[in-house]
Amino acid sequence: EECSLSSKTSKDLCRNAQGVVCSNAGTCHCGSCMCHNPDGKGLISGRYCECDDSECLDEDSGDVCGGHGKCYCGNCYCSAGWHGDKCEFQCDISPWESKRRCTSPDGKVCSNRGTCVCGECTCYDVDPSGDWGDIHGETCECDERSCHAMYDRYSDDFCSGHGQCNCGRCDCKEGWAGKECDHPLSCSLSMEAGQKKCRGTSSLLCFGRGQCLCGQCTCHPPGDKRVHGKNCECDDRQCEDLNRDICGGHGFCSCGRCICSDRWFGKHCQFPRSCDMTDEQSKSLCEMADGVICSGKGSCHCGRCICSPQEWYISGEFCECDDRECDKHDGLVCTGNGVCNCGNCDCWDGWTGNACEIWVGERY
Repeated sequence: EECSLSSKTSKDLCRNAQGVVCSNAGTCHCGSCMCHNPDGKGLISGRYCECDDSECLDEDSGDVCGGHGKCYCGNCYCSAGWHGDKCEFQCDISPWESKRRCTSPDGKVCSNRGTCVCGECTCYDVDPSGDWGDIHGETCECDERSCHAMYDRYSDDFCSGHGQCNCGRCDCKEGWAGKECDHPLSCSLSMEAGQKKCRGTSSLLCFGRGQCLCGQCTCHPPGDKRVHGKNCECDDRQCEDLNRDICGGHGFCSCGRCICSDRWFGKHCQFPRSCDMTDEQSKSLCEMADGVICSGKGSCHCGRCICSPQEWYISGEFCECDDRECDKHDGLVCTGNGVCNCGNCDCWDGWTGNACEIWVGERY
């Protein structure tokens, strides 16, 4: 059958979210993926051949989900009374009894911090390194992350190093007070007055970028002069693009914002004000495979998309990305320690984690 699409357009329509044509599990024909299924079982499926239902096969019997569930895109959804990755375990209590045993005193199943399997909670652990963040208890009611002050991301200390964490609550040593034992009783200011001074115009202490002690902010990471200000309100890392260039080399950074030279504009001074191409040439470079300019979420300038400023979360070369999909921590996108790149956090040096929330740099 003859195809009216160009080879490039066809391949673009076959790319999955990671940009891989047919997920390397099929061939692209006229913008549609033909999935490889040499054994005739049809285990590879999906618009981009992204589903591999062989993941659902029981290794011993070869049955889909052990014969006790259904497979959807490589994941087993078990029938009542069965559980496990491949529905291989049978539960000897009713679903209602299972839920009752997993319900915490505040009425939430596994305190919303775990999954209930046959009356027992398996608690989540948000930190892949295991260095901090311990959720435990019969119903996951203890969350020791609550014992971490915001700046404690930079250390292993619970309760600011001035107390003991017991089931998510700090018992402070003598001379210290506060939810995270971060207020010295020797301070002439009350805890409320000290925190008010550290907040400034933000809802977060030291703008979420430092330690508040007796009304004074110490900005972090230690020694990084890009984070500064009385309340750590200036974060000059925001002036860096994905290539770490400051204001695209066409301006200077002032308290986390680019001041562009006369001939440039944009968040990172990345757009030239003058253009040496025709409107037709420009629009051809902004056009997606489906013919829409800048995904319908921006305007085209000199062959590059300028995403709508009214929707701060729209980004990407063709305004195709939604930065609301980036993980948050402490209420901040990428915890303020990285940039959102098409739904994923690109962390700055010294940071890791889905939301750049884990400090792996030098101890201070």
